[in-house]
Amino acid sequence: MNEAHASEAFSDDVRFMRRALELAEQGAGQVWPNPKVGCVIVHGDAIVGEGWHQQFGGPHAEVHALTAAGERARGATAYVSLEPCNHHGKTGPCTEALLAAGVARVVCAVRDPNPSAAGGLEHLAASGVRVESGVCEAEARIQNAPFFHVQRKSPLPFVTLKLAVSIDGAIAGPSKKRAWLTGPESQAAVHALRAEADAVAVGIGTVLADDPELTVRIGPAPRVPPARVVFDRRGRLPLDSRLVRSAREIPLYVVTAPFDAAPRERQEAFQAAGVINHAATNLTAALCGLRTAGIGHLFVEGGAGIASALMAAGLVHHLIIFQAPVILGAGATPAFAALPGHDADVAPRLTVLERRVFGADLMTRYAVSGD
Repeated sequence: MNEAHASEAFSDDVRFMRRALELAEQGAGQVWPNPKVGCVIVHGDAIVGEGWHQQFGGPHAEVHALTAAGERARGATAYVSLEPCNHHGKTGPCTEALLAAGVARVVCAVRDPNPSAAGGLEHLAASGVRVESGVCEAEARIQNAPFFHVQRKSPLPFVTLKLAVSIDGAIAGPSKKRAWLTGPESQAAVHALRAEADAVAVGIGTVLADDPELTVRIGPAPRVPPARVVFDRRGRLPLDSRLVRSAREIPLYVVTAPFDAAPRERQEAFQAAGVINHAATNLTAALCGLRTAGIGHLFVEGGAGIASALMAAGLVHHLIIFQAPVILGAGATPAFAALPGHDADVAPRLTVLERRVFGADLMTRYAVSGD
């Protein structure tokens, strides 16, 4: 193959893989703790079948795409955003489905980090199928970053920190009164992000100011509603807050300091309401406790105190900023006022992973920790 043909073929591989990644997103909120996966079957230059992993425990993306393609899958190329599984789990091996359909070539974005599911490409290659990996790998790793983190058996959850800020980097105006900074499109996007997490967390300041529910109320309901977490050193969470009143329906964890915890009578009242108390000496210990409790992906929505503390402790993996087209000016609350200051020439520079526009707002996702 000459250089021009090779470049054209690679361009096609990228185009079809990006379509597989786009399809994978349709499983958001429904497949965790499994990864989001998409698959495209291409015969010649035409897409003949598409699919994605739709439901935890249900058929994988390859099975849906092969069913859509039917006989046209024979001799085709399958583009899959994650290496086809090679084991019997809740469903059969996708490698066997691909072989039975007569697929001639399989291209995956990234290898499966789960040892029990890996080895799919080797099995396909041994059976005469041409295999390739690494097409759009960076995008695929970003898309399923919490999954890859959990598979590394980290004692900490994957932490996504989200903040809505003004152009001048503030999260609230001078009066501190509750008001939406961002528009409805961004608000819907945040609820979609909540749906992908095991738990949604805030600091006690946010609870006292806003009395939030921290539930998914916009868009499709997640397969499992995320738990709620409040970082509350002194146990100030109001017993009549919406979080406490709903603690028996949706789990609520309150993280306190062991020596500054709420008085015994308040702890007993929390327990009677179904609140789960976690006492921890510092944020790292707190997150380890949440991970032990089964929280693999923690979505933190601020406010400024907990955001700064998590950033200062190096515990944030992805930072998502929704920037609204407003200036709040003097007296506003800066998002990271509690962080140590840096001059511009020595300030750490974050890697931009993604930028999207939601209505009038700009969303930017940054990589903070490489853990």
